[in-house]
Amino acid sequence: MYQPASHHARNPAFMWPALLAASASELAAHFAKQFTSLAIGENAERAPQPKWTTPHRLALELRTVQLRDFSTRADGRPCLLCTPFALHGSVVSDLAPGHSLVATLRDSGLTRLFVTDWRSASAEMRFLDIDDYLADLNVLVDEIGGPVDLIGLCQGGWMALIYAARFPGKVRKLVLAGAPVDTKAAPSVLSALAEGTALEVFREVVRLGDGLVLGRNVLQLWGPTTTETEEIKCLLATEEVSGLAAFARLEAAFREWYTWTVDLPGTYFLQTVEKLYKRNEIAAGTFEALGKRIDLASVKLPIFLLAARDDELVAPLQLFAVEQLVGTLSQNFCKRTANCRHLGLFMSKKVLREVWPEIVTWLIKTLEREQDSGVPCAA
Repeated sequence: MYQPASHHARNPAFMWPALLAASASELAAHFAKQFTSLAIGENAERAPQPKWTTPHRLALELRTVQLRDFSTRADGRPCLLCTPFALHGSVVSDLAPGHSLVATLRDSGLTRLFVTDWRSASAEMRFLDIDDYLADLNVLVDEIGGPVDLIGLCQGGWMALIYAARFPGKVRKLVLAGAPVDTKAAPSVLSALAEGTALEVFREVVRLGDGLVLGRNVLQLWGPTTTETEEIKCLLATEEVSGLAAFARLEAAFREWYTWTVDLPGTYFLQTVEKLYKRNEIAAGTFEALGKRIDLASVKLPIFLLAARDDELVAPLQLFAVEQLVGTLSQNFCKRTANCRHLGLFMSKKVLREVWPEIVTWLIKTLEREQDSGVPCAA
């Protein structure tokens, strides 16, 4: 979920500084009013689905997700990129030339690369829950053939962490980028929204969508349907010149990605709000996945954490808290803070060029003496 930073928009999403200073009851009242207003007005025509940039093949199709294979060779360690299942689509990982995390990972040395492409939920999927998505993620890993290196982005990050804890033998190394884990560690837009809004309000959102959370409605609440050109340029840290054809193509690709939204199953959405944000179950050690309680202390695999310094959605401490929650040895742990906002972790040309190649080097590093001495951090 992306929040534009424009100071000119009048949408409620740009009132966050004032809202963060408000009491929980004031926040609840504000969002109850805003969410209820989603029932009013005409439904906008659905935007065209954004296209993937990097050549690939479709390896597997499930009800919830498609597995996209970006591999350049049949051998080598497999890596699965777990994209966010939130407001916007999985093309966040492959926006445009020079702004594609997928291409960066391949060019940096990952020869067997797969990506989750989460499907927008249909009415028949409205009762699917977190376990359903973890189960299908497990099918993808089995299809690839593990153990895999698992990279989790944003909301795909907590899912990747839970998966690694539930199936420790199927994950070799874990990278989490901009992922909310300990949502009480520091305030953010999302954690403040969940904390200050009664669960009944979120249930009303689901009711208004007949069991789904409709992305087009949430986008109307969260931010404007368009973003300013200069903001896009800054966010992407592009070297293209405004007004020229190359930048026009890049801007069009971003707007296409931003305006196409996914619908979420209501059950999955409510579980995420309650378990991750209201109860903070991952950090508290009470999260249950596929019949078992998740004990993060049992996670001992190498982990790389990447946070955005100016992340408006996931405070860096919400991610960095992982270091104190898992059982990974300190020498098997890497942390990095990139000078960007949330989306910059996945789209900024500067971050893709300067940070992610280091992560790939860490991923492909030989595992000699890993059990007793660990894998040194390159960052």
